[in-house]
Amino acid sequence: MPTQPPRSEDRPAGDRIAKLLARAGVASRREIERMIAEGRVALDGKVLDTPATILASLKGVTVDGKPVTAAEATRLFAFHKPSGLITAERDPAGRPTIYTALRNALPKNAGRVMPVGRLDLNTEGLLLLTNDGGLKRTLELPATKVPRTYRARAFGAVSQEQLEDLIEGVTIDGMRYGSIDANLERSSGRNLWIEMTITEGKNREVRRVLEYLGLQVNRLIRTGYGPFNIGDLPRGQAVELTGKAVAHFLSEMTGEPIPRGAARKAETIAIAAPVKPPRPTEGAPARKSAPARPAPRKDAGAPASAARKGSSGAATPARKGPATLTNASRRGSAGPDGAPRKDRVAPGKARPGAGSGARKRPAPTRGNTPPRGPR
Repeated sequence: MPTQPPRSEDRPAGDRIAKLLARAGVASRREIERMIAEGRVALDGKVLDTPATILASLKGVTVDGKPVTAAEATRLFAFHKPSGLITAERDPAGRPTIYTALRNALPKNAGRVMPVGRLDLNTEGLLLLTNDGGLKRTLELPATKVPRTYRARAFGAVSQEQLEDLIEGVTIDGMRYGSIDANLERSSGRNLWIEMTITEGKNREVRRVLEYLGLQVNRLIRTGYGPFNIGDLPRGQAVELTGKAVAHFLSEMTGEPIPRGAARKAETIAIAAPVKPPRPTEGAPARKSAPARPAPRKDAGAPASAARKGSSGAATPARKGPATLTNASRRGSAGPDGAPRKDRVAPGKARPGAGSGARKRPAPTRGNTPPRGPR
């Protein structure tokens, strides 16, 4: 049975500087290692040359000559990324980035946040943001198997059987993609809507797999990441994920205890709930309309006059249930909100300006007097 190697007693207490700086929200670990290699990180005025430096705290650490403050509490945000934005801080080609839209979308006290994973230029949907570089890395790692759910609109033909075969994974041009849960949602001619859930998040994974099946993806929306779904979050808007469920999730991912007051708010989009995709546009499948309710049956055994006046006969009582606005209720005494309608006149009362209430017939003229019926 293999045993763990003995831990060196000479090893100083603390963590690697890259981990501490990532936890403080400076950048991801990979970016911090690059910053150290560029000589941008110093300790007590001495430039560091290795990310393996072990520290108990960030006291005396500077980045680009500026001291690093203590790590803040972990925060998580959800952003509905529109298409046409680069998931990066800056773009050499000058294209707009997500931070262009986040200037007005995030709260003023959000501080510096980093995207969890990336969405391509033409991919839209849910993008998580955090100030914790360690959490960012944990959520991105394929080993953690955090599910990502997408809805893809594609052109071509594919069967549900072909999509179900992806559950075993697929190898494309030497690249192995793990298990994929794919379902054909709707097809309209040669346009298809497919829902796919992956757990690895490799570069352009969804697009490459669908192209491998002979489909041309013309729209891609990420609707879920882990237990978080995009819900009705408007495009281009961001919201902070808070509440007890979020605190438990962050504690599970970071291994840190749940902070006090974690349930002070409930400002979350769908947590551990079914995926609710955004309203489809531009050829997206239309929602099925609810079936029309059948009209209430009239009681053939009771006279109409008895049912109206209630003096004789046993009229069938109306079923209790949610009120629906029908042609009959539009003519009734109450509007759709239950308030009395102004144009309704109580029985036995005349309408304003109508005299006795009986509509006067025009006097017959000679030659067009209608024949009398039998008395």
